[in-house]
Amino acid sequence: MKYQRDRYFSFIGVLFAGTFFLLGSFHANAESPGKVHSADIVIYGGTSAGVVAAVQAVRLGKTVILIEPGVHLGGLTSGGLGYTDSGNKTVVGGMALAYYQRLKTIYDNSKTWKWEKAEEFKKYQPKKKAIWVFEPHLAEKVYEELVAENNIPVYRNERLDLKCGVTKKANQIIEIKMESGRRFRGKRFIDATYEGDLMAKAGVSYTVGREANSQYGETMNGVQKARAVSHQFFNPVSAYLVPGDRSSGLLPGVHGDDPGEDGTADHRIQAYCFRMCLSNHPENRVPFPKPKNYDPLRYELLARYLQTGWDGVFNKFDMIPNRKTDTNNHGAFSTDNIGMNYDYPEGDYKTRERIINEHRDYEQGFFWFLANDPRVPEKIQTRMNTWGLAKDEFLDNENWPHQLYVREARRMVSDFVMTENHLIRKLETFKPIGMGSYNMDSHNVQRYVTAEGFARNEGDIQVSPGGPYPVSYSAIVPQEKECANLLVPVCLSSSHIAYGSIRMEPVFMILGQSAATAACQSIDHQQAVQNIDYQLLKKQLLKDGQVLEYTGPYRKPRVGIAPKSLPGIVIDDTQATMKGEWSRSSSSAIFVGPSYLHDANKSQGEKSVTFEFKVPQDGFYEVRISYAHNPNRASNVPVTIYHSDGTETKIVNQKKIPTIKKAFVSLGTYRFSTQTSAKVVINNKQANGYVIADSVWIVPAKKEK
Repeated sequence: MKYQRDRYFSFIGVLFAGTFFLLGSFHANAESPGKVHSADIVIYGGTSAGVVAAVQAVRLGKTVILIEPGVHLGGLTSGGLGYTDSGNKTVVGGMALAYYQRLKTIYDNSKTWKWEKAEEFKKYQPKKKAIWVFEPHLAEKVYEELVAENNIPVYRNERLDLKCGVTKKANQIIEIKMESGRRFRGKRFIDATYEGDLMAKAGVSYTVGREANSQYGETMNGVQKARAVSHQFFNPVSAYLVPGDRSSGLLPGVHGDDPGEDGTADHRIQAYCFRMCLSNHPENRVPFPKPKNYDPLRYELLARYLQTGWDGVFNKFDMIPNRKTDTNNHGAFSTDNIGMNYDYPEGDYKTRERIINEHRDYEQGFFWFLANDPRVPEKIQTRMNTWGLAKDEFLDNENWPHQLYVREARRMVSDFVMTENHLIRKLETFKPIGMGSYNMDSHNVQRYVTAEGFARNEGDIQVSPGGPYPVSYSAIVPQEKECANLLVPVCLSSSHIAYGSIRMEPVFMILGQSAATAACQSIDHQQAVQNIDYQLLKKQLLKDGQVLEYTGPYRKPRVGIAPKSLPGIVIDDTQATMKGEWSRSSSSAIFVGPSYLHDANKSQGEKSVTFEFKVPQDGFYEVRISYAHNPNRASNVPVTIYHSDGTETKIVNQKKIPTIKKAFVSLGTYRFSTQTSAKVVINNKQANGYVIADSVWIVPAKKEK
């Protein structure tokens, strides 16, 4: 089976969408290739941002053309991401909010609930005006209705000619040409694709990969080994074909040795996957297909990890209506095809086709493995076989999502770059055109081999900005000298880590609406998009319901105590070894280093964090540990000190405020030797609340125990 993907090919999809063609959204493709088509605003990319931009432009009285490289409209929103990453919903306004409200009216109709009753689905709340979880086919239906109601011509299966597809005069795009030969002229252009092809071919500056922390004064950019504690191997698993034998070679999916120093730049991007719509209803379930080139060795690493006792396979089977899921990546080895997408952003269509097919084969094989391989624990396999592809979704693509989750590709580099410091409000953001609020979220980017020969993932970051933040108009327009009539609401000007928060679908719709509004005003006043009157733009955005500021409570940006500021030896949790699955947080007021760990108040007795250290000389040292206190913490946390004279376990009440710098408590003074292994172990055995593991501070003692 060849994957006929939405973004580039699908004849069957044309037939599937026929209902909407009759409404006037598809007839444009009947025109002859080579003809020049003109409109006030030309939008390339039928993503959620592209559709919203097109509708907004029409509502403001402009002619518009929407060009979609594939068939389906809505991008990820209609491509499987039905469990919306909404963040703070109070800052979702305008057409984005109206979209989710429109979906709610569909679910208010009892006929929509075919596979379960509305009252059985907890996230459906009749009194709420909007719904944030939904089925893919209904998400697409709303986008199609929007373009039909507004008589927007949509040119589908039209891909930009990557060799000579953009014609410019000075710093203005005059015309863009498709592979078919069709040409489109406009006064203003909007690149609403996930890849940023129009932006790139127009000569606009952009970047791919992770910047160094030093470039923009950030703390979470670049290589991230120490922070990568989520979706990680919590139990050691050999990375070699023959366990423990380096000479046997690496297992598939393991890419090499140490990634380098934390915070340094590289070319890598966070992993892609398909957001899967699965069903556990017997009448609406299709068994997981086995890819033709299935190789069980590709999943050997997962088999070994499952054999260590890890059982979190189903932790991101997020339920959407009618007994379906939006299934996302979770754990060390899951639906993310880590490290296999580096060539995608800059790749030609053939390269991207290959990468998309590889991702499909990998993910199909992943589910086939879990449902059929005898190495999978029986409990997990039995449960997996109650699931399958949703029979009534993605009908033109064998029930497989038509959109790869391109979490990050090109990012524009304009006169203004959104960074971590803008998101946490350390730096002011001028000319707001919408707001984001989701975590700064980067999935893992590579899988490497530790010095001990174990597999380990690198790149995962999940840090809250502390509340909603504005996105600047200056971040969606290029440098004027490069292009004066282009707006880029998706591949906007942002650092890697800031983009990890901005890249959510509601934000893309918000920015799409604002981009179209700016394009219209730029035409009206005959100005470069960079030079429009922001006050006029703001007035129209507010009139149309956009949210440009947040008046609710903020959590002040948290800055941990720098380990290097403390005398003696400090071992931060980023340097510790974990057993079991720990979560990372920085929400408490006081902690050490960039963040701290907590056990999620789960699996008591199965989780621990080990802090190892060496003393510079024989003698007595005071042992201190830090924790972020809170009433929900455990009052009986066991902490074991391994010292030269044996071991001792102390019980720490983490509900109480620490007595040293409001961060540390002393566990006592012990003798340590340069010749003896030293460590402090925090575990959650019989814990009666959340257990925190933050840091260990070893201080030379003036008196012996």
